Amino acid sequence: MITKITGILRRLDVTEAYLEVGAFEYQVLIPDFVRRQLQSKADQNVTLMTIEYIDGNPQKGGRMVPRLVGFLHQAEREFFELICQVDGVGVKKALQAMVRPVHEVATAIEEQDNKMLATLPGIGPAVAERIVAKLRRKMAKFALLIEDAVPSEKRTDRDVLNEGYEALMALGHSQSDARDKIEQAVKAKGKFKTVEDLLQQVYSQQRGG
Repeated sequence: MITKITGILRRLDVTEAYLEVGAFEYQVLIPDFVRRQLQSKADQNVTLMTIEYIDGNPQKGGRMVPRLVGFLHQAEREFFELICQVDGVGVKKALQAMVRPVHEVATAIEEQDNKMLATLPGIGPAVAERIVAKLRRKMAKFALLIEDAVPSEKRTDRDVLNEGYEALMALGHSQSDARDKIEQAVKAKGKFKTVEDLLQQVYSQQRGG
């Protein structure tokens, strides 16, 4: 199974990225939120975390074709695989549906916002309910995901963010309050080397200074 591919981004279509790897060019399917992150990387070397699946219906005599789906982050791939496991979704529907950044969709799932989820292409109210029921308790780290489109000086190590989130929850903050405080801290200061630094910034903001 191909789990990662690195090459020069030669072409970017609505639903595919084409990577040149040595003498070969690979077609990698991408959801819309990944396409947006790749728009500024034409002719650059990029690495995509991939999942592989077989497309086709042998029962109808169709040709079985191996496909790759690509993401810029391991966490994005993990999130996509979770969505695909929900009854009534699958790879094709997940590719169509993921037009919003992972952290927005994860937040909607965590907060049981079925209306927002139902607006995603191909996801109606019934599927939205199944997504929330199956995945709501698994969304905390994905809700904190920072996209590659965010300038590097505003990106923070995700382990620090996750630990800070858990620390605030342990201190009695709600899920939404903990997330809001961390987002404000990242916007204000950018990177944090330790959880202590992150919590100090949160505390400082809470005091108004």
